[in-house]
Amino acid sequence: MAELTDQQIETALNAGKALANRDPRAVQARLDRSSGQIIVTLSNGCSFSFPPHLAQGLETATEEQLANIEVLGAGYGLHWDDLDVDLSVPHLMAGLFGTRSFMASQAGQSSSPAKAAAARSNGAKGGRPRKVASLT
Repeated sequence: MAELTDQQIETALNAGKALANRDPRAVQARLDRSSGQIIVTLSNGCSFSFPPHLAQGLETATEEQLANIEVLGAGYGLHWDDLDVDLSVPHLMAGLFGTRSFMASQAGQSSSPAKAAAARSNGAKGGRPRKVASLT
């Protein structure tokens, strides 16, 4: 294998710095016990939070387990050792709280009094109207 030149090393270091400046990374993560939210502080000074019950692997975790959080992978990952759970910071920032199948299983599960009332009303009318194929 060819040895790296000083110029190649310098180029790689500069590319790494540019990436670090462009992509915010987690520098700290903690459980805010008063709100029950996981709060992630980013390298650019911003922060975001999310409710742990939305995230795959954290749905039923105790407060003690949630508080034992670690930032990994140069700030691109969060890890809960007690739960053996790893989550991607970029995915969390994009609103992706688990695998594709986990996210699909969570879709449509929210309920509210208004949704329940609408379902009862539609049921009393015979349910959803059937789709009619257009002849045009």
